[in-house]
Amino acid sequence: MDLTALTATTSTIRRLLFDIPLEPIQGTRFQPTGFPDLGAATYQAGDSDALLVESAQSMANRLEATVWDAATDTLIPAAAGLSFVRVIDQGGKFITASVLEAHRLNSFYIEKSDGDFAKKTLPIALGVDKKRPLDRKRFTAGVFSLDVNALLHGLFMASKEGSKDGTKDGRMRIARSLSSFIEAEDVSVAASGGVKNDRVQPEKSETGGAAEGQGNVPFHREEYTARRITASVSLDLEQVRGYGLPPAAINLLVTLALYKIRALFEGGLRLRTACDLAVKDAYDWKARAPAKFALPSLADLTAALPMAVSACAAQFAGTNGVTTVTFKV
Repeated sequence: MDLTALTATTSTIRRLLFDIPLEPIQGTRFQPTGFPDLGAATYQAGDSDALLVESAQSMANRLEATVWDAATDTLIPAAAGLSFVRVIDQGGKFITASVLEAHRLNSFYIEKSDGDFAKKTLPIALGVDKKRPLDRKRFTAGVFSLDVNALLHGLFMASKEGSKDGTKDGRMRIARSLSSFIEAEDVSVAASGGVKNDRVQPEKSETGGAAEGQGNVPFHREEYTARRITASVSLDLEQVRGYGLPPAAINLLVTLALYKIRALFEGGLRLRTACDLAVKDAYDWKARAPAKFALPSLADLTAALPMAVSACAAQFAGTNGVTTVTFKV
């Protein structure tokens, strides 16, 4: 599998864009993401009533999860050897990992871990110098050595208090180079409802009521139908090549990104109980831009990923890419 057209420093391909058509696996209704005090995000897109089915931040989490095995609390075999930070308690029990944390290397559990990692190892690896401008190339190389996924899904090293050494003064940030969201067009509300039945005391009593979970409680429900549901996926190749990393590292990042796209969408999208989507059978897995690029098969990417990881092993910190820190619970 040759990705030179995407990874070479001389490449003129700035973005890799996919528009992936989706549909409910059963029926026509689906439940979109909701937001506190807002509900479903509906809006006008030209002459169409549109709907945000899944946000960019949620899709980033789902793309990250494609390389994580929740049953064993570690990376899947195809991604074994990738760099990340593992957090355990005093007894050696797994707590979390930078792959799972919303802020990745800026995780509270990493920052407050025992030992010298957060105070010394991390600032040195990232090239922190409070008195000088950020050395971007050293910074991205440091992130690559500690948490490869952050170069795809973003990183913002900051806190309200800042930091004496400059690690969290807001300069150390990386935008997502791999991003995605799901939208629906020409949407209509499918209103329905139901009732929570209390088989013991269906009527409100003196000692309790609906607020306490007692009695029969009717409720309303809103789902949606749509003429078109589309997942938009973007890989910013210009940003990835601009990290200034060695060719093998750039190849790994692109291979990893393509693997995540295939694994997520080919594996199914059960976003919520009432939102189970799948790629339409007619989709040919060809990019919108550049138009001639076809996404390699999941089998080919699964075979290529371990080789790409192995080629970068010397650049990773820790043991087999894993840096372990302890957080006292």
